[in-house]
Amino acid sequence: PVDLDFDIVGSNTRSPGSLVILHGLFGSKRNWLSLSESFAKRLNIPIYALDLRNHGSSPHAEPMTYSTMADDVLHFCGKQKLSQVSLLGHSMGGKVAMALALRNDLPDDLLTNLIIADIAPSRGQLSADFRGYVEAMQKIEGSWVTTRKEAQEILEPYEKDHMTRAFLLTNLVARSGGDSTLKFRVPLDIIDRAIPDLGSFPYEPGESEWNGRTLFIKGDKSNYINGHNIPIAQKLFPRMKLETLPTAHWG
Repeated sequence: PVDLDFDIVGSNTRSPGSLVILHGLFGSKRNWLSLSESFAKRLNIPIYALDLRNHGSSPHAEPMTYSTMADDVLHFCGKQKLSQVSLLGHSMGGKVAMALALRNDLPDDLLTNLIIADIAPSRGQLSADFRGYVEAMQKIEGSWVTTRKEAQEILEPYEKDHMTRAFLLTNLVARSGGDSTLKFRVPLDIIDRAIPDLGSFPYEPGESEWNGRTLFIKGDKSNYINGHNIPIAQKLFPRMKLETLPTAHWG
């Protein structure tokens, strides 16, 4: 496993338990900063927002599968001596959270609650949009852009939604060595190779189950959680509840 970078909010609270947050593909711990502060005030427990491998400030490493990413999170929890964890994952991070909960070697006192935001434990192909994003981001890097505006113009034909473009471009950083050109901090070659694995999931009903409290949150404008995959989720997580919010997959 790799050592994951993280932010912690509310570290001075003495309550048992903590909330660990896992972002989605192309996301990072920074996406969760304002929500982490809000959660810390309301829950009075430490809130850890992680950068998964190949994202944010965490190491770049292959393979990028749900099993290896779950290894990283288990390693993180052990290093931080965490127990009674509520684990919240969005999209790819939700699949990592589920893969961790379903492991045979999960320590008994590690997880108390699982919160899965707009993803199901199903197998299929990742939306073609994601490969398009990688292609656009590679084109941006290859064009040696110096401004976000130039990057926006290259990305626009691939993604019409302004908010999604802005989210993807949170990964744009200056090249090292004082160069004025921009690059992406996520390793696009590794993510491109990982896309087939990211559509998959390491467990099928009957192979494992987690009997802890599980909440699935569906966006009513999103089809990631649907009538085909809810029965799969119910078999793997028998105590699951489903709530729907008036939102899309990215918020």
